[in-house]
This record gives sequence, structure tokens and C-alpha cells, in this order.
Amino acid sequence: MHTTDEVTGAIVDAAIRIHRDLGPGLFESAYEALLAHELAERGVEFERQLLLPLEYRGRRIEFGYRVDLLVERRVVVEIKSTDRPSPIHSRQLLTYLRLANLRVGLLINFGTYRLVDGIQRIINSQVDETAHTEKSKKGEKKPAD
Repeated sequence: MHTTDEVTGAIVDAAIRIHRDLGPGLFESAYEALLAHELAERGVEFERQLLLPLEYRGRRIEFGYRVDLLVERRVVVEIKSTDRPSPIHSRQLLTYLRLANLRVGLLINFGTYRLVDGIQRIINSQVDETAHTEKSKKGEKKPAD
């Protein structure tokens, strides 16, 4: 994968395939496992249930925030499976992006009748995309380390 748009496109394509084949109604953990399987089949790098530490006043606090998927070290994926999405879900993802110092996240709600209605791209405007791209090219450690 090269660009963030290519990465998010691969994620969305994989999610649509899962939803088309199985529809809504499974647990979030099942959709996460299925999405991980689809991404692996496509050769896309990802990490599951990545612990996200909280930095507070110069101290690292291991609080227990977990990112469902971190894809290609640049896109956070938060998976939901509900027929009643809540604004808190997008705020949760934005918080994860800020804690990880990443720019782009996808909130995917598999509980919708049409998956395209359940996908939101969330942008952390505090991070410049070109700065992240340059860090990735230099081979620096991933932001969540």
C-alpha cells in the first residue's frame, strides 16, 4: 500500500465484501476477525487490539484503550455492529487518532442495512498528512509504540 487513500480503499472494499456475504447481525469481534482475514488475504499489514497508551503531563499511563485495527501503521479502524449508531463512536475514534498521533480513521458499523451508510472517515486535523508520510518513508517507529 502506498497512500492513505489506497489503504482506506482496501479496508472499505474488504468490509463491503464481508457485509455483502454475511450481512448485519454478527458481533463486533466476529467482524474484526473477518476484516483481519480479508486484509491478510490482500497482503495488507495490520495489527489487532493494539494497546494505546495515554500520555498525560509527561507520563505514560497504560489505561487500556485498544484500537480494533491499525492498518499499514497509518489508519485506525474502529468496528461497530449496532442498529443505533451514536455520535460517541466518532468521538471515540477521534480520541484514538489523537492519542496515536495519526490523521485518518475509519468507523465501520456493520449493523446497517447498507454498509456504505455505516462507514465514516474521521480526520484528526491536528496531524499533517505529509509529515506522517515522511516519517513512514524514513522507517521511524510506529506512533503507537
